[in-house]
Amino acid sequence: MRAVLCRELGGPSALTVGDAPQPALRGPTSVRIAVHAAGINFADTLIVAGKYQEKPDLPFIPGLEGAGVVIETGSAVKRVKVGDRVMATFNQGAFAEEAVTEENEVWPIPASMDFATAAGFSVAYGTSHVGLKHRAGLKKGETLLVHGAAGGVGLTAVEIGTLMGATVIATASNASKLELARSYGAAHLIDTSTDDLRERMRAITGGRGADVIYDPVGGDLFDASVRLLAWEGRLLVVGFASGRIPQAPANILLVKNCSVMGFFWGAYRKHGPAVMRESFDELLAWYAEGRLKPHISERLDLAEVGPAMIAMQERRITGKVVLTTGRA
Repeated sequence: MRAVLCRELGGPSALTVGDAPQPALRGPTSVRIAVHAAGINFADTLIVAGKYQEKPDLPFIPGLEGAGVVIETGSAVKRVKVGDRVMATFNQGAFAEEAVTEENEVWPIPASMDFATAAGFSVAYGTSHVGLKHRAGLKKGETLLVHGAAGGVGLTAVEIGTLMGATVIATASNASKLELARSYGAAHLIDTSTDDLRERMRAITGGRGADVIYDPVGGDLFDASVRLLAWEGRLLVVGFASGRIPQAPANILLVKNCSVMGFFWGAYRKHGPAVMRESFDELLAWYAEGRLKPHISERLDLAEVGPAMIAMQERRITGKVVLTTGRA
C-alpha cells in the first residue's frame, strides 16, 4: 500500500512516500480502515522531528487521525462493522491507504460529513471541546481569550466557546486570520503583530481580564496571558507552537487565585475514554444539527505531506490541512 514513511528523525523534509506492508489487526478489539483522508496536526511535525513527548520506533508511518471505511474488525468489536464510514484516531499510521486502531477510537460519521471533513475533525474539535468544557469548566457568560485563533485547534476553540455562550476574544498574527475567527463567532479581535495585547485586553474587558485563556502558542503569549487572567481565571496550556516552553510565575497565580492547567487531549484516549465518548457524542450531534462548520483550507495528496507540514510550522495554515489517498 502507499504510505508516508519516516525512516529518520529530521522534520518534514525527511519524509518520503512509498510502499509499506498492509497493517494487520492487533487483537480482538482492533479495527482496520481503508483510509480516504487524514488530517495533519502540529503534533505530527514534532513527532517526525523527534521533539514530541511520545517517540515511535523507526521506521514508522505518521498520522494521528483519519477517516475512511471499515474493512476488517476483531472478534470482539461491536460498535462498528465492515462497510461503516468512520473517523478515527491512531497512535501513528493514518498517512497511508490503510491503518489500524482500537474500537474505542473509532466513531461512525454522519451521512452529511465527507471524508475530508471527518479526517480533520477528531483532534481539533476534540481538543477544544474537552479542554474548554471538561478541563477549564468554561461557563456561559464568561470571557474566553483564544490565541492562534485561526489555526487548527484555535478556530475550533472560537467556534465551541461561542456555542457554549462565552464572549470570545481572538488573537492572531494578521487581519485575514482575524476575519476568519470573526466569521466563527469571535466578538473581539486582537492583532498580535500590531496591537498591544495588554492594552487591548484592558479596553475590551474593562481591566477585569479573561476567565479562561486557551493557549496553543506558548512563548511570549503565555508570559503575557498569565497577567491577563481575571480573578480565579484558568489558563489552558494546549501546546507550544511558538517553539518556546514557558514557565508560570507562581506569585501571580497566588495573588489572583488563578490556575494554569496542563491539557494533553491525547492522554484521554488511555486515561479517560468515557470523557472522549461523551465529547464526541455532543460534537457529532452539533455537526448533524448544522452548528459546527469545520474549515478545511487545503486538500492535498499524500505526496505533498512535506510542504504541508512546513507551511504548518511556519503558521501559514488556517483551519485544517487534509491529505487524501486517492480512494474514490
